[in-house]
Amino acid sequence: MTVSLAAVGGAIVGAGATWGGMQLASGGTAEETKEPTEPADDEDEVEIRRFVSTALTIPVVKAWAADGAKPSPGYVFLSPRDSIFTAGILDNDGEPVWISPNGIDSTDVRVQSYKGKPVLTYWAGRVDSGNGHGSGMILDTSYREVAAVHGGRGAIPDLHEFHLTDRDTALVTTYPVMRADLSSVGGPTNGYLYACRVQEIDIASGEILLDWNILDDIALDESLKRIGDDDSAGSSPENVFDPIHVNSVEDDGDRLLVSCRHTCAIYAIDRSSGELLWRLGGEKSDFAMGEGTNFSWQHDARRQPDGTISLFDNAGVKGDDAVSAGLVLRVDESAMTAELDTAYRYGDYEGYAMGNTQVLDDGHVMVGWGSAPAATEFDADGEPIFGFTEIGSGSYRVYRCEWAASPTTEPDVAAIDVDGTKTAFMSWNGATDVASWALLTGSDEASLTEAATAERAGFETSVEIPDAAGATFLQVEARGADGTALARSRVIGVA
Repeated sequence: MTVSLAAVGGAIVGAGATWGGMQLASGGTAEETKEPTEPADDEDEVEIRRFVSTALTIPVVKAWAADGAKPSPGYVFLSPRDSIFTAGILDNDGEPVWISPNGIDSTDVRVQSYKGKPVLTYWAGRVDSGNGHGSGMILDTSYREVAAVHGGRGAIPDLHEFHLTDRDTALVTTYPVMRADLSSVGGPTNGYLYACRVQEIDIASGEILLDWNILDDIALDESLKRIGDDDSAGSSPENVFDPIHVNSVEDDGDRLLVSCRHTCAIYAIDRSSGELLWRLGGEKSDFAMGEGTNFSWQHDARRQPDGTISLFDNAGVKGDDAVSAGLVLRVDESAMTAELDTAYRYGDYEGYAMGNTQVLDDGHVMVGWGSAPAATEFDADGEPIFGFTEIGSGSYRVYRCEWAASPTTEPDVAAIDVDGTKTAFMSWNGATDVASWALLTGSDEASLTEAATAERAGFETSVEIPDAAGATFLQVEARGADGTALARSRVIGVA
């Protein structure tokens, strides 16, 4: 049996309590039980989750789990898209734990390590024409800003990568516009293109340690993109041609692995000199590609501890019949061969853009299907056991990470009339240790007493206000599993 857990609003505790339920579907194969796979367009209608206690919003995400499934520990980190990409942390029910409060496009949200401590990282900025302009953000376990990473030498970090290394540096991509002869790809001789640069930046000082312009080593005709006779791409600074489209950079010791979507290849470069060492895939592969190893329009190339390379094979463009896959390849750099280790597919999901493959420490694998708005967790045997569907109109990447946080902000509270009953609504964005809430009321805001308690019921919990006529003021208190008070909200008046 497959269990589909719908994301629902906070429960009202008290007489006539309303609780979110579970929707059950008959069991079957992965193809039979998954949600529809047609990729969502950005303009498709997306259901938005709204709250009473806070103005934060996030697209509704639906969760499913195979009967008896045991997903890996941690939360799911993703950025469902509606009008913008909204960074969020969700639990296994699809219930928000943290919603990015910045109100701008945010992608690549995950847990990384900086100076030996876990940090929350994401890219934040403006998305435009398949890339973006912004900064890499690093927050501590209280969601305080530790650092913001900006590009150097006239470059601005792009949305595709914000990867921290064990050297406390950041790897970013950037898409500067430059003039070039585009005649080899069907364009004007004096045209405009995105050059694509990879930078390694010292986080503390901002020093640029590496600045690799991909076009120094990759010829335009290596691109699988072409400018058609009726296409004006490359004709102006407002209509720029994108021949390379770098979308991931992986720390690989003394090298970097760089994934370029529009050449359908992964490149190894020397981290110190920027020298191109080899190509994996594409039309000029230095490796003999074994059966099942060919990929196209890929994202998220990562070196794994056992030496394999994982990636997300988009496998096609929008509207074709391609089936996407999370791939793990065995790469022999002595024999210069690549062989298929594992392919992770779930029915006929087609993520024509975006996407990632995360190999977890316990052998599970999380695949984010990109523009196909879903994510699937596979167990160590390769069986699909858990997933999200209806992730807005897609999420750039999806991760599973362990995370414990206590915000410095106070909990949020509001009181409204619900069907004639005064009701308090409470939430605390990003808190991971809240087990219950206490409602404090009174006629004097300086002497409030406990009037009711309730177990935490998702991101937002609601409680009927006892003796509402005498409750002129109220406050809520977040409590841990042992009943310890964690934080209190401001005091508000009850109209």
